[in-house]
Amino acid sequence: MSRRVEQKAQARERIAAQLAAQQRAERRRRLLLAVGAVVLVIVIVGGLITIRLVGGGKKDTTAASGSADAQIMTALTSIPDSTFAAVGSESVQAAPSAIDAPALTADGKPKVLYIGAEFCPYCAAERWPVSVALSRFGTFSNLGTTHSSANDVFPNTPTLSFHGATYTSQYLSFTGVETTTNQQVNGQYEPLDTPTAEDQKTFDTYNQPPYVKTGGSIPFIALGGKFVSSGATYSPEVLAGKTQAEVADALKDPSSPIAKAVIASANVYTAAICKLTNNQPANVCSSAPVTAAAAKLGKS
Repeated sequence: MSRRVEQKAQARERIAAQLAAQQRAERRRRLLLAVGAVVLVIVIVGGLITIRLVGGGKKDTTAASGSADAQIMTALTSIPDSTFAAVGSESVQAAPSAIDAPALTADGKPKVLYIGAEFCPYCAAERWPVSVALSRFGTFSNLGTTHSSANDVFPNTPTLSFHGATYTSQYLSFTGVETTTNQQVNGQYEPLDTPTAEDQKTFDTYNQPPYVKTGGSIPFIALGGKFVSSGATYSPEVLAGKTQAEVADALKDPSSPIAKAVIASANVYTAAICKLTNNQPANVCSSAPVTAAAAKLGKS
């Protein structure tokens, strides 16, 4: 009997020892998990701090697409008349060409049609003078900001975007089409806006010789059936390394290379639009820099 009692006691001791060992192992496992989690957090935080320190001194010229803030919108719409006059249009490298085509209209008003893409650096450059010129005749809402592709010439050119924007004017209508984004998926830029059949026909018909020098180029701009423009009127290099806000701010300084390029082209676009609106509004269309810029139209 005493032998069986002793064996039972030993068995209980072995079970107790096993349980104690399991509990110790479980405590060690939980401790290791806790330590590992702390180390992981430290690594992540350290990495973020390193990235912030390395990149903190650099200017962000590749910000994701967004909305033009009040500062940019104010800059586009409050350029002094003296700046338009001081810049003039002599530096324009190309101007809209005159065409003989049926009137291009929408809602009973002359229509300006822009077709481009967000990846395109030449579109990026041209949106600035187009927006400045149109802002002299009406008002944009929901105008976007973006940059050209990082993988094209003149990479990350800061710009505006007409995707999702609306335009209100008593003088004319505007349609802005951005066919793709600036982001690639499987080697192709992601699709964005699709032109209507009518706008696509305008693009296919007048975005080729003899109306323009090179067929199919973007940006393509048709103005009321009287003028067309294809490509940029100045080099996107002028905008290199700037943010959208810096470009907008430079427009008020007629001595800046940005203002000289953008404002000169805007004066020419303004002159073309004045041909569509019967020179209204008069205070814009009768101004000296606009009447002088009209001499550029039809030339390349």
